Amino acid sequence: MFTGLLLRFQYEPFPGMAYDSVLYIQNEVFFGQMVRNIHHWSGMLLVIIVFMHLLRTFFTEAFHSPRHINWLLGVALLFTVIFSNFTGYLLPWDQLAYWAITVSTSMLQYFPVAGDQLMYFMRGGDEVGQATLLTFYNFHTGILPLTMILLMVYHFWKVRKAGGVVIPREDRSNQPVAHHHLEEMPKGQKGQAGNYVPTIPHLIGRELVVALVLIAFIMLLSIILNAPLLEKANPAFSPNPAKAPWYFAGIQELIMHFHPLFAVFIIPFLLVAGLVFIPYSRYDSDNSGTWFSSSKGKKISVISAITAFIITPLAVVADEYLPGSGTLLAGIQPVISNGLIPFLVVGLAGFGYYYFIRKKFKASKNEMTQAIFVLLTVSFIVLTLIGIWFRGEGMALEI
Repeated sequence: MFTGLLLRFQYEPFPGMAYDSVLYIQNEVFFGQMVRNIHHWSGMLLVIIVFMHLLRTFFTEAFHSPRHINWLLGVALLFTVIFSNFTGYLLPWDQLAYWAITVSTSMLQYFPVAGDQLMYFMRGGDEVGQATLLTFYNFHTGILPLTMILLMVYHFWKVRKAGGVVIPREDRSNQPVAHHHLEEMPKGQKGQAGNYVPTIPHLIGRELVVALVLIAFIMLLSIILNAPLLEKANPAFSPNPAKAPWYFAGIQELIMHFHPLFAVFIIPFLLVAGLVFIPYSRYDSDNSGTWFSSSKGKKISVISAITAFIITPLAVVADEYLPGSGTLLAGIQPVISNGLIPFLVVGLAGFGYYYFIRKKFKASKNEMTQAIFVLLTVSFIVLTLIGIWFRGEGMALEI
């Protein structure tokens, strides 16, 4: 936020001036290139770190009541950070930014009923232009930072109301008192154990050290790598390939294998709904503070990660190169042949995996929830990496 405030003194949010103002910042302003680098890489790392925080919260089951509302706040913060990056992505107004936003906003037209209206609203017109840049600038520098601060304040307050952060505890799955059932534990004490220590210096000292290390890392990264800037945006010339921002590359990759209605709307909607539903599902026990619920849960999660890491690229390669791939059901409506049928096949494979692992390991609901979460998360990460690194001209797969 500090580097963003500095950049505001020189940046001009108009298509005819935005790119030149970025060049001026980089070439003429004292330490301007460094400030822009710090701002860029901090934004990229913020997405990763907030996602890692969500993973830590999930794998320590810090979402059981009374922390369920805080889980929802965390999910909202994650999407606020992503949207903040997305709106800032356009501001340099170079070819990379212009066409990434064009591709991303084009995906909205596949939303049922109101897709075209959503795309028009995001762009402020039929194409990415002056209205889009001004809207994104106001969201990026005003509305979203304020929203983020308000959510953070409420998020921290809810942590305090729940009795502080979840206290780590050892896996006691092999002991008779391993799991305390939810109804047996007093509200506000679920997952809490052990003695409290003063926040200062025990917590603040560690956070200060981590903050200093992270700042040093960002400074070093900003010295070594400049924030990307291509030639000025040209609406008449599209780069090949034109890719969405990296955090939407997984969705763009899904479009290569599913009908856009499923890739852009149905699958992301189900994944987000699953995230929201996590704290409201009925679990066998409250294992707040125990990583992966148990040692067995950790083993199952590792198996799920390996399975997704192997199966996902194999499925992508098979869909890309197998003879007759994509033509076997050519006579059927695309939304059925390329959408519903492959979606059902993947869904049935997921259910088969769920029941196989649960029966083989006699896993609890807690352990299986984490296993499926890992399976889906690793699959999406693999799709994202394929979209970023292995798609070349014409979005052809390059191995």
